[in-house]
Amino acid sequence: MLTAIFNIFRIPELRNRVLFTMGMIAIYRIGFWIPLVGVDQNSLAELAQQSQDAGSGFGKLLTYVSVFSGGSFQQSTIFGLGIMPYITAAIIFQLLQSAVPRLQELKKEGASGQQKITEWTRYATVAMCLIQGFMWLKFMQSSGIVMPQFQSPTGTMVFFFAGVSALTAGSIFLMWLGEQIDRFGIGNGVSLILTAGIVAQMPQAIGWLTENTSLSLQSGDASVGILGLVFLIVAFIIVVAGSILITVAQRRIPIQQARHTRGRKSYGGSKHYLPLRVNHAGVMPIIFASSLLIFPASILGYWQSSMTPESPVWLADTVFFLNRNFEFGEYPYIVLEIILIYFFSYFWTTVVFSPEDMSQQLRENGSFIPGLRPGPRTAEYLETVVGRITYVGAGFLALIAVIPALVARYMGIPFFVSSFLGGTGLLIVVSVGLDLVQRIEANLLMRNYEGLLGSSDGQRKQSGRSAPGRP
Repeated sequence: MLTAIFNIFRIPELRNRVLFTMGMIAIYRIGFWIPLVGVDQNSLAELAQQSQDAGSGFGKLLTYVSVFSGGSFQQSTIFGLGIMPYITAAIIFQLLQSAVPRLQELKKEGASGQQKITEWTRYATVAMCLIQGFMWLKFMQSSGIVMPQFQSPTGTMVFFFAGVSALTAGSIFLMWLGEQIDRFGIGNGVSLILTAGIVAQMPQAIGWLTENTSLSLQSGDASVGILGLVFLIVAFIIVVAGSILITVAQRRIPIQQARHTRGRKSYGGSKHYLPLRVNHAGVMPIIFASSLLIFPASILGYWQSSMTPESPVWLADTVFFLNRNFEFGEYPYIVLEIILIYFFSYFWTTVVFSPEDMSQQLRENGSFIPGLRPGPRTAEYLETVVGRITYVGAGFLALIAVIPALVARYMGIPFFVSSFLGGTGLLIVVSVGLDLVQRIEANLLMRNYEGLLGSSDGQRKQSGRSAPGRP
């Protein structure tokens, strides 16, 4: 492993790409130390801590958002929105490509059409930044955490103009950083920025475990015992191993190429496989389900806090019942989350994978599935197989999504700690990490170096190759 790491820095091009990527990520992390103008950071930290301790919808919202923005939910900086507005806009346009004819035509045009879609995605990112930034600043103003000099009419205008401009510029700058990593670095820039923000929470989680771990066998009210710590470590290893397995798992369908005879020679007839990913939707179902479930908890929590003694008893009891059962980790919350994950898994797979198009491509390439006629029968078989493997992949995603909620609910561990035992953040880190390792592996093997995964085929071929003109 150490030899492979040293080989990375022996190749000038690969070394420059790796160092450039590390530099861009370092710039990304520096931005989280630049606060917004007019925000009382101490008051915001107190409000966030109180909301987290009380388990309110606001505390859950801040904790969830902080996992993806990469910053602490107890501070507000110019990178407070993170890269999520751009990711959300990209997801929306990817979904619209299957429903809007204009986008379908642009997609078929190739590179020029994709460039136009990317341009529209950037415009949508700016619009989402303006909306989300204004909502965030409006909430801070209503919570009374704005500095006194910015509470006058003129100061309010300056506060909103400067705050929305800073938040929008921060997200656009992160989008630009991601594009620069794609061009001059290694790996997917946006994914690496998102992963860096998630991994940045790990020292805080480790620090919390270090401070709250006791030497007793059983866990207390505000501490984790030895058995609890062992359980967390073992669960982390098992969940990471399972995430890697489900990320790379494939259902390989045998494909036979038609044989053509020309004169005395035969062409084709080779056998290969059509790989179908078990987790075809990736982490999108968990992102959609978690995002939707935040709003009922936040709305019900605000509704309950606004109840007065004059409110009807039946209405107050109903709101209290709903708010209690839709809290993070409760049984109705978990059941609804599992249902949404299955729904979005099938929905996303239907959008990005078309059995009819795949069957048509196989027919045009002169290939077929043994035992099935090309055309509708092949499309029907592919649809059946995709439906079955999507069911398995969605079940694993549901299990991964539920584990952090159960650990946080029944072990009394904060969500920013239990989130490393599953959920969206862990799946993103695993998938991006695998992609980065594979890219570095390919660069090393291409230059006849031993790869990160211990592959030395390239070295053996290089050492066994004879020099020109020699036997």
